Amino acid sequence: MPKTGGCQCGRVRYRAKVDPADAYLCHCRMCQRATGGVSIAFVNAQRVDVTWESGPDWYASSPIARRPFCSACGTPLGFQFADDGAKMDLTVGSFDDPSDFHPKHHFGVESMHEAWLDTSHLPRYRADEYDVLSQKWEESGASPPEN
Repeated sequence: MPKTGGCQCGRVRYRAKVDPADAYLCHCRMCQRATGGVSIAFVNAQRVDVTWESGPDWYASSPIARRPFCSACGTPLGFQFADDGAKMDLTVGSFDDPSDFHPKHHFGVESMHEAWLDTSHLPRYRADEYDVLSQKWEESGASPPEN
């Protein structure tokens, strides 16, 4: 069953046939720098199974790779080798419902930050219960993003 996704502002949208079991975490330095995070969650897809309903911009992040993104809001949407191979990766967080994705492996482990892997011992706070944030959404006249 195809899954849909896109960027934060809604300018870029896609539909993709993916297997949620093909998700993984990439820890390589290129992905860390491209996202500003310690890792990124990707799902592998056949390029022919990805349809851009409204296309992304592309950034040549190295001589061997390019990355789809939205130039309006900055959302990173994936990774693809520059030679336009048969496969590409899509960012799990850009899917409309990423809840059924589960990572099957880690990649780029030479750059892995172990302290960020198991955070189950840390306190947890809900965004919708943080008064400062709730007040700012109310003052803006907009609604916070849905779960």
